[in-house]
Amino acid sequence: MKEGRKLKSIDPMNAVSAYIMPTRSGASNFFADSIDIEITENYIHEKRQQGLKGLGMMHIVLAAYVRAISQYPSVNRFIRGQKVYARNSIDMCLTIKKQLKLHAPETVIKIPATPTDTLEQVYKNTVSLIEENKREDTENGMDSVAKFLSFVPGVFLKFAVWILKVLDYFGLIPKSLVKVSPFHGSMFLTNMGSLGINAIYHHLYNFGNLPLFCSIGKKRNDYKVNPDGTVKKMRLMDLTVVCDERICDGHYYACAFKAWKKYIENPYLLDEPPEKVQIDI
Repeated sequence: MKEGRKLKSIDPMNAVSAYIMPTRSGASNFFADSIDIEITENYIHEKRQQGLKGLGMMHIVLAAYVRAISQYPSVNRFIRGQKVYARNSIDMCLTIKKQLKLHAPETVIKIPATPTDTLEQVYKNTVSLIEENKREDTENGMDSVAKFLSFVPGVFLKFAVWILKVLDYFGLIPKSLVKVSPFHGSMFLTNMGSLGINAIYHHLYNFGNLPLFCSIGKKRNDYKVNPDGTVKKMRLMDLTVVCDERICDGHYYACAFKAWKKYIENPYLLDEPPEKVQIDI
């Protein structure tokens, strides 16, 4: 199955922007917001008691993004060969450590999803892949490719990467490699909160077609002054996004991000599939 279909009826500005801004890093927009997680934390506590062991903010952010894509599918587009494509699938990338130790090896997993997935379905898929790839005897496809390339002498490796970039431009990279590649997908999530630090702005990769990189930070307390002069304590989590501005316009991005935030702040909305799934043009 191809990664996506080329869009032929997009706005002219979107059609030419990839030629004006040929690299993903040169077309990156930076966005930050604070999420009110009071309801979310209560939800997590309830679901853990119901058997969703280890459910956390990471799972909710992923599931909320899947739901946002179901209503705003254009954020799941990508650029290839200076053309805009609608992605056929939802694939979210996540870096994990096999052990929470300083020098423990890392690996990347790709979490497949469908627009109709509930939070529980995203949670189960994520947990299953994490448990499978955390085993010391497990080496996924990306690990195998990286290990092979690490043995290639530098001058030949540089040429091999150039060849891969050319193949990627024309969409000719083998499907087996795209399937495990962390550079191809709907979004990449990094959970800096699990490391006890604030969210970062992570660059986009010029190789591949990943249009969005999200980082979530540690939870924090803040205080809000109400109109009547009283002070309310708030539980917040900061979220940052670096996105490819060429796949859709700013108004569309804003609507999608507001929906994403709504689902994170009220994950009860993710307990059931969406009433309707929107299809890209």
